[in-house]
Amino acid sequence: MSRVVVTSPLPGDAIALLERDHAVRVLEPGAPLAPALADADALLCMLTDPITDAILAAGPSLRIVANCAVGFDNVDVAAATARGIWVVNTPNVLTEASADFAWALMLAAARRIVEGDTVVRSGRFQGFRLGLLLGAPVAGQTLGIVGLGRIGQAVARRARGFDMRVLYAQRHRADAARENELRARHVPLAELLSESDFVSLHVPLTGATRHLIDAAALARMKPSAILVNTARGPVVDEAALASALESGHLAAAALDVFEREPDIDDRLRRLDRVLLTPHAASATEPTRAAMARALAEDILRVLSGQLPNNPLNQI
Repeated sequence: MSRVVVTSPLPGDAIALLERDHAVRVLEPGAPLAPALADADALLCMLTDPITDAILAAGPSLRIVANCAVGFDNVDVAAATARGIWVVNTPNVLTEASADFAWALMLAAARRIVEGDTVVRSGRFQGFRLGLLLGAPVAGQTLGIVGLGRIGQAVARRARGFDMRVLYAQRHRADAARENELRARHVPLAELLSESDFVSLHVPLTGATRHLIDAAALARMKPSAILVNTARGPVVDEAALASALESGHLAAAALDVFEREPDIDDRLRRLDRVLLTPHAASATEPTRAAMARALAEDILRVLSGQLPNNPLNQI
């Protein structure tokens, strides 16, 4: 019987699925990971768990690391590969939920929904006023998508219902059929930033994308523009963003991820035109359960000598 370490309780039936054939240990919050890996064959971890080479070395029997996220910046994939350990993630299953959430943030920021809720709950609503909480239009505007992967494409598909002009920026241009389907035009990042009314980020966190949206990038954006980040916090220079918002150069921002989670720049907390959510883009019950189950299935495959469905490396 193989041993599986899980760093957090899981929704759905993933634990039960693993327990049919293997011994499963779910760690308590804050429990050290390295000692638990001494006799582990598989690790199911969260995106908040740094899986470094030192952590991998603590598990000499590890055969697979299953990361509960579509991103994998918390895992040293090269070190895992060198040690003969599979690394898998959860693509596909969270695409639609994450795209829905990005749109929810965009609409809420544009139409100042959270500010309106606060006005009503605080007892300050005194009836209709023509100039109360004037927001920004969404329909017919220009949407810039930075990173046209699965989630970026799903965001672009939703833009058609709002009759938006869609621009996208990424290193490799999509094929013509995909561009036609999405009605999206490939442009350099600088052009996207300068022309877009909304900029939505959907890139992985890498050395190249860390602080991709820095002070210079923010300076290129329209003063009326709204920035939405559901990718990874460090893609945006939070200090530069706070300064741009404070100066009025940027109209608003909606952030689901943060540069130093769970810490957030205090200036962002104080600004009314900043919408903050707790890294919840994929947080629907079916999506989170499907993420956990996909990882459990890949663990079972590897432990039974099969290839995983969603590998990030090759062993």
